[in-house]
Amino acid sequence: MELKTKGKAASVTEPMVVRVTRNPEKIDSHTALLADDYLPGNLENFRAVLSSLDLTGFPISQPHVHGIKSTSHLAEGDIVAINTDGVINTLYRVNSHHNFLLATERCNSNCLMCSQPPRDREDVYYLHMLHRQLIPLIPKDCKELGITGGEPTLMGNLFFELLEQLKTELPETDLHCLTNGRAFAWNNLADKLGKMQLDRLMLGIPLYSDYYREHDYIVQAKDAFHQTIQGLYHLAANKQRIEIRIILQKQSIPRLVKLAKFIYKNLPFVEHVAFMGLEHQGYTPRNMDQLWIDPVYYMEELGEAVEFLSHKQLNVSIYNSQLCLLPRELWPYSRKSISDWKNIYVDECKSCSVFDQCGGLFVSGEKVHSEFLKAI
Repeated sequence: MELKTKGKAASVTEPMVVRVTRNPEKIDSHTALLADDYLPGNLENFRAVLSSLDLTGFPISQPHVHGIKSTSHLAEGDIVAINTDGVINTLYRVNSHHNFLLATERCNSNCLMCSQPPRDREDVYYLHMLHRQLIPLIPKDCKELGITGGEPTLMGNLFFELLEQLKTELPETDLHCLTNGRAFAWNNLADKLGKMQLDRLMLGIPLYSDYYREHDYIVQAKDAFHQTIQGLYHLAANKQRIEIRIILQKQSIPRLVKLAKFIYKNLPFVEHVAFMGLEHQGYTPRNMDQLWIDPVYYMEELGEAVEFLSHKQLNVSIYNSQLCLLPRELWPYSRKSISDWKNIYVDECKSCSVFDQCGGLFVSGEKVHSEFLKAI
């Protein structure tokens, strides 16, 4: 699914965040008109104009981007960022339940299977500037919103400013923040988060092994295991909602059951445990020898780990897996978890009797997936 397009920018002197509309009568100060077929006369009250037409020489005073390749991916009310170079990024899609805020692309870990490898560049202030404009425009009935990175806590104090704005503007929205949790090893940050009383915030924190050296190797960061565990305890002491995320790959499978037992014994306060299939994106292709194992060959370990935690009354899910690969006793734990903008089904899936219940594959898994994938 397309989330970015580009045209020729004119009079765009700074990045701006706007809703889009194709209705020339729907005018407000936060709206950009999508004018693909013709240019109406009443443009003065729109904040910007976006068009696939060539508007070179047209007397338009508003900031505008023209000659755009396509705007067909934009729905009425979607929210976009218009950049000075003519790039238009989709920030919020009104017809999706998989919207998220990208906090930063920087990270203090460097996981072997990271699907979005970190970039060492200063992007926090630019992205936060966009979010400050975006959040008030998000519909108040938004059910859920993700916060992701990189590592969001590297925003520093702006991380807490972001959460405060979300609490104020979207009090009924569930927030799901993906973080490695290491920053919360410093108790003052966990205390600060606890004082914000964000009852709708869930922190998704990865834990890849019960053995510190194994976890540190997978995330490529010294002392990451100890910092994560300490952070988990500090967050729990502040009554924060926590989800543990475990990516299923060759490094984690041998100790998977031990990890499940470690979580039950040492982290009984977590609200949810998610076992997640590998995404063939980012670093994964270059580390395939260390990571890839056909899911069929780890079903015994997965089944034992999932059922152990479930029998101990922990809430457990399996993400990013196909039903045809799972033993039927694990089907109740399977979730349709892959974001709609990167979710596909291969030809083999089309004749499957449980197509509607299955979560399908990542786009990146179209060519690299289990050899046992088959229609049921």
